[in-house]
Amino acid sequence: MNERTSVTSAWFISTRPKTLLLSIFPFALGTLLAIPATIIINWPLMLFAMLSAFCIQIGTNLINDAFDVQRGADTKSRLGPKRGVQNGALSVNQVYRAGLFCFALALLFGIPLVVEGGLIILLLLVISVICGYIYTGGPVPLAYHGLGELFVTLFFGLAATLAAYFFQTGEVNVHAVLLGLQLGLLATLPIAINNLRDIVDDAKVNKRTLAVRFGETCARIEITALALTPFLIGQQWLPLLALPIAYKIIHGVWTVEPSKAYNRFLGMSMVLYLAFCVLWSLTFLLRLS
Repeated sequence: MNERTSVTSAWFISTRPKTLLLSIFPFALGTLLAIPATIIINWPLMLFAMLSAFCIQIGTNLINDAFDVQRGADTKSRLGPKRGVQNGALSVNQVYRAGLFCFALALLFGIPLVVEGGLIILLLLVISVICGYIYTGGPVPLAYHGLGELFVTLFFGLAATLAAYFFQTGEVNVHAVLLGLQLGLLATLPIAINNLRDIVDDAKVNKRTLAVRFGETCARIEITALALTPFLIGQQWLPLLALPIAYKIIHGVWTVEPSKAYNRFLGMSMVLYLAFCVLWSLTFLLRLS
């Protein structure tokens, strides 16, 4: 592998491509949910919303990499997948500046959303960018104080889904709230698994995740709740076909000690998220037909 390929690969890995679906599906499903409540779907608006959220997520991931290395949370002994800064292919400053650039792009893509939705959308957009930065940056980083799960549930679940529905209909309803909560909890599942896997290393650098604060048993209970609750509060039957994946994740974290083996459960959590979204969409489309 030549140096250019290595650097390109490092940038690609640093975006955490396996997780980028989390910024797309809330807007796609929120828009789909709006179809019966509106005459015409504004597809360009949905695209701009996706692009803005996509950039916020990549920016958050890059800033996360830069600050985790600076704070000592990412070292050569890291159990999770290797990242660009951690393996030395990229510098902290490179990744930090790239993260800020992505946040700027998110604001740029958000302009049509603000024109359509007004000041409340501008406020939501700015808060989302700020929270993306302080997820691991700033003097009080969210992920270092046990607030990472809350941020992901709100942004990649409720806020994104409700915004998508609001853009199309000008209102929100209980169905959009429930869908947003389902997606938010499933999006948070990988974070909880990641935090349990890294509980020892995080404690060493005073990264006070919920797993570090309350211990392994509470972390396993949290993972169980995140994996099952979306199925308990749903109004669709077809997504229940994804429950076996949830069971395997739950069984795995309760029977395996935190280690590199958790990377498999991390991947399974993304498969669970994808399966749930596809099955939910299929059910909804069948009802529309």
